[in-house]
Amino acid sequence: MQRTARDHVPDWDAGLYLKYADERTRPARDLLAQVPITAADLVYDLGCGPGNSTNLVAARFPHAEVIGIDSSPAMLEEARRALPRISFEMADLATWRPPRPANLLFSNAALQWVPEHLQVLRALVETLPSGGILAMQVPDNLAEPSQVLIREIAAGGAWAERLKHAEGARQIIPAPNVYYDLLHPLCQRIDLWHTIYHHVQAGAPAIVEWMTGTALRPHLARLDMAERQAFLAAYEERIAAAYPALADGRVIHPFPRLFLIAVKA
Repeated sequence: MQRTARDHVPDWDAGLYLKYADERTRPARDLLAQVPITAADLVYDLGCGPGNSTNLVAARFPHAEVIGIDSSPAMLEEARRALPRISFEMADLATWRPPRPANLLFSNAALQWVPEHLQVLRALVETLPSGGILAMQVPDNLAEPSQVLIREIAAGGAWAERLKHAEGARQIIPAPNVYYDLLHPLCQRIDLWHTIYHHVQAGAPAIVEWMTGTALRPHLARLDMAERQAFLAAYEERIAAAYPALADGRVIHPFPRLFLIAVKA
């Protein structure tokens, strides 16, 4: 998972992130299934987090050297514990570039946290050899109620001034044509698609917990304990209204994601 200097956010909670490992890993599995190569010598997993996506990559390319890259010490510690035979390195994706040409640069839900990620994406593709691939997936859910409500609550309380720039830690995802026009001059093939995952969760508290592990982090980090409790109480109340219960009491949490595969010319 990507941390940037401007986040001012405590490190990721690997345990909380992995509580929803099945849901978070499914997009990585779907992305990897569309990567159009069957063998590789060197693969980097960018924003590898606790290694759930890296494990998939290593299984797909068992003879490749696979290296996970992340800026979170907590995530890297968990990844190294879970996958001791894989190499993991700490780096900021905003400035990191592969020291050796790779067959595949794979990134699952990380580049949305990187400042100016379009420029970073182009720079990464430029490092690829001919036929090399960049495959990425990023959440494209800033218009979903789970995200909109964070912004509304942040703007409506006594904490409004402190939370004014918290959203800046997350990059807005441009339209697919922006990615295409950016990378087309460098590539022989570009695939783009959206998928909306409809996660069935236990109820509003489960959605709040999911968001606490990701999108809420920059906001909660700027609040004291009492304010955090007040913020989360207001958020859960509004989440419950925005995501009505199903017949069995569970809720459906729609989650759109953008996928991109770019093959270097």
